[in-house]
Amino acid sequence: MRRSNDGDEKAYALPADPADAEEFDATAEALDRGQRARLIRTTRTALGLSQTEFTGRFRVPVGTLRDWEQARVSPPDFAVAYVKVIGQYPEMVAKAVA
Repeated sequence: MRRSNDGDEKAYALPADPADAEEFDATAEALDRGQRARLIRTTRTALGLSQTEFTGRFRVPVGTLRDWEQARVSPPDFAVAYVKVIGQYPEMVAKAVA
């Protein structure tokens, strides 16, 4: 546990490298949010879709997708599950939500 810049005690999953002035501590929550962002972005890019194409095809608001991909907001578990199903069965999901 260390005291963060905002004065709260936090457990860091990945502490900053003291030799790197631009490095920062990462909490477990931040790492999870980043992994979820990567899953969503790589699923979309593996399908060869832009953000606009993906959101239109699978009925996800474009602002929501951007927030998820940029790890501004952590997508809820159901959204992660939905993206995993899209990755496995994109045509079936697109047809189901059309």
